[in-house]
Amino acid sequence: MPIIDNVVAFTLAATLLTLTPGLDTALVLRTAAVEGRAQAIRAALGINAGCLIWGTAVAFGLGALIAVSELAYDVLKYCGAAYLCWLGLNMMVRPRNSMVANDTTRVQNTNWFLKGMLGNVLNPKVGIFYVSFLPQFIPQGHSLILWTFGLVSIHVVIGFIWSMALIGATRPLAQILRREKVIQWMDRLTGGVFLLFAARLALSKR
Repeated sequence: MPIIDNVVAFTLAATLLTLTPGLDTALVLRTAAVEGRAQAIRAALGINAGCLIWGTAVAFGLGALIAVSELAYDVLKYCGAAYLCWLGLNMMVRPRNSMVANDTTRVQNTNWFLKGMLGNVLNPKVGIFYVSFLPQFIPQGHSLILWTFGLVSIHVVIGFIWSMALIGATRPLAQILRREKVIQWMDRLTGGVFLLFAARLALSKR
């Protein structure tokens, strides 16, 4: 397959993957609706940073350990599930009631980059996906490291564009989405989604 065909095929596949609703979509939508555009962008950047971390691991062979080691996969899987449980329960038990940040919430808001990044880094399925998916689009005889970073970069760009589209979609509804009851509902709903993803991750098989 010619190089350009590899790039086009991967771009199409990565676009379909990105558009499939998942944890990243839920996180960006909730953050945009409740915390605002700036925090949602930080969350999106964190998600993309998580992808780059996994891409680096795969490029240098570390991701293969997750693919072949049951223990390594299980440890990361349960750590990821525990993190999502903590995030989800925190949203459900202590939902916000306004967009006005006090000193405590202002500190919490600065963590959305970290939360977005950890959501991907602690999800072994991202590593498994990269390990099993990326090699299919790397031409034989070409640099594994350069192509891995190149393909991951394409995925990151697509993901960021999609995140910005989601963030933009919340703006016409900003006044409604920022009402006290709606904010609480959004937090609890997103928390429930995170708990479902945590259970799905904990019970998943390779």
